[in-house]
Amino acid sequence: MIDQPTIDRILDAANIVDVVSEFVTLRKRGVNYVGLCPFHDDKTPSFYVSPAKNICKCFACGEGGTAVHFIMKHEQLSYFDALRYLAKKYNIEIHERELTDKEKQIRSDRESMLIVNAWAQKYFTTLLHEHIDGKTIGMRYFAERGFREDTIRKFQLGYSLEQRDALYQAALKSGYKKEYLEKTGLIIAYEDGRVNDRFRGRVIFPVHTLSGKVVAFGGRILKKEEKTAKYVNSPESEIYHKSNELYGIYFAKQAIVKADRCFLVEGYTDVISMHQSGVENVVASSGTALTHGQIRLIHRFTDNITVLYDGDAAGIKAAIRGIDLLLEEGMNVKVVLLPDGEDPDSFARSHSASEFAEFIKQNETDFVRFKTKLLLEEAGNDPVKRAALIGDIIRTIAIVPDNITRTIYIRECSAKMEIDEQVVLNEVNKIRLARYEQNKQQRQQITEISQTVSQAEKNAELSPVEKKEEVQEGVPAEQPTVRPDRPIVSKRSPYEQFEIALLRYVVRYGEQVLYDYTDEQTNEQVVIRVAEYIRSELGNDGLTFYTPIFKQMLDEAADHCCEDGFVAHRYFLAHPDPDVSRISANLISEKYQLSKYHSKYQEVEREEDRLEQLVIRDLFALKEAYILHQIREKQETLKQVPPDAIGQMTQIMEEITRLNEIKKVLSKELGERIVLKM
Repeated sequence: MIDQPTIDRILDAANIVDVVSEFVTLRKRGVNYVGLCPFHDDKTPSFYVSPAKNICKCFACGEGGTAVHFIMKHEQLSYFDALRYLAKKYNIEIHERELTDKEKQIRSDRESMLIVNAWAQKYFTTLLHEHIDGKTIGMRYFAERGFREDTIRKFQLGYSLEQRDALYQAALKSGYKKEYLEKTGLIIAYEDGRVNDRFRGRVIFPVHTLSGKVVAFGGRILKKEEKTAKYVNSPESEIYHKSNELYGIYFAKQAIVKADRCFLVEGYTDVISMHQSGVENVVASSGTALTHGQIRLIHRFTDNITVLYDGDAAGIKAAIRGIDLLLEEGMNVKVVLLPDGEDPDSFARSHSASEFAEFIKQNETDFVRFKTKLLLEEAGNDPVKRAALIGDIIRTIAIVPDNITRTIYIRECSAKMEIDEQVVLNEVNKIRLARYEQNKQQRQQITEISQTVSQAEKNAELSPVEKKEEVQEGVPAEQPTVRPDRPIVSKRSPYEQFEIALLRYVVRYGEQVLYDYTDEQTNEQVVIRVAEYIRSELGNDGLTFYTPIFKQMLDEAADHCCEDGFVAHRYFLAHPDPDVSRISANLISEKYQLSKYHSKYQEVEREEDRLEQLVIRDLFALKEAYILHQIREKQETLKQVPPDAIGQMTQIMEEITRLNEIKKVLSKELGERIVLKM
């Protein structure tokens, strides 16, 4: 068995463009990629790949899904064999065995920690907007930074009270366990029994994963205290590994794809200020040197990255050490040095998006050229320093994977360093050869260890007879089987097209709040989400989805939509049933948009802004289709009634009349359906 954390790592690592391009020639078209579909005889490109959503979809034959399901279909593999394929591609180690009780507990712990963090984010945000201290202290700080309220809400910023254990006490009252509060780092527990809130007296910056889950927090102190750190961050935990996260990636991913570029800054406020100024394709490394995990996150959406420096010489020297990793990944790296006294935060607040873009255009420099110029200026005429820095630059050039790019760098840098080009080329080749031999040895060692472990596990599982048979026959005792494709819909429903219209809301917005009100009788707050509302409204009329797989998806969404951390589209795209994932990919694809007829200003409106009207409209449409089907069935039955069966005939006609009355009401409520194909 492959455990869920490993599956999550595989899904996060699998870049849909990278996977599909191994089998399909892709061309960029807008923010997506397009190519000939490998699953049918495609004459014109109809196979679309969306880097932002990390899915693919053929608009001719309908095939598509995540990277896992693309491999399943293309290579005719089972779900878990496709996961193994991708794990091998991205060098992710898999231990296939039954989970121990401890591992099952860890899996449960992860889910519990995510739930606790989701609660804490809402707690901090509520304090900021509703508590007197939050409004007078926290909001004042954010206002001084120039953050608008919509920006504050977008990034889910918060405030933690100055009291020693306010969060801890609130969490206990809400039913959360001390164990998980401590594991997430929200509290610090001491041996003498004392408990302190880690972030007390600070403004809060939640850290989101690529899928939007809150895995950590950063807190900034507002008082000037010499013995207190300016920023405090959540510690490493089962759900948070700093080296694999980038602040702002959840909010920036679509903008990165659209611009085909990512800006890299250092801190939380840099990201937020740039977003507010209109520059949204920006992430922060949170003050640490870049890691392979963070680079993979960026590379998933673009090959182009621009690093913004604030002009501090010491900071620049520390930062450029991590940028070599970007070059090693084959990324196109640019550098922009901001004016003296400016950082990305202050510069974004004092410039518009167009002014920012123009400044970047005029001042960005290729990283290798930037590093060469910077280090040579520092070395001056000192021959010892100059030799050491030249060696540093040559090592940077050596890690560039593209031959043409590397050749250009060798030519340009040899001229700037006043060294013969052939000498630089020889040194670069020497370094690359040494790295190749080192990597070759490491790969051999890993292969040998893996083979030894695999054989040991296999021997432990086989009986003496099976071991003997395997040696004699020279083949494994069990061959993997290929799971045959089954039809997406095993039973066709006469209401299928109407069910699909509603299922689309379930997959895309299932967890979103549709209604939020206070019950007048109980005075309790009632929250109704999209998925549970659709199921409840159908159930009230004795209806459901009559297509089995659609009903399964509706039930799963309605059962899970109230759980903290549940995101419907991610849940269904990563579903182990490939049919569910494929249907979800189809429904997530941007195939339809609202007509301008529905917009006051003759502009296309966002679907999520009109969910209430749209969901109700399509619920009425399904109910009307059900009534029409019942009327047709009654009319067919009426034709079969013998002429002398007056009583039976009268009863059926009365039923038809009743159904027609219902139809009139539904038709009036339904109104006009206006949906344009893109």
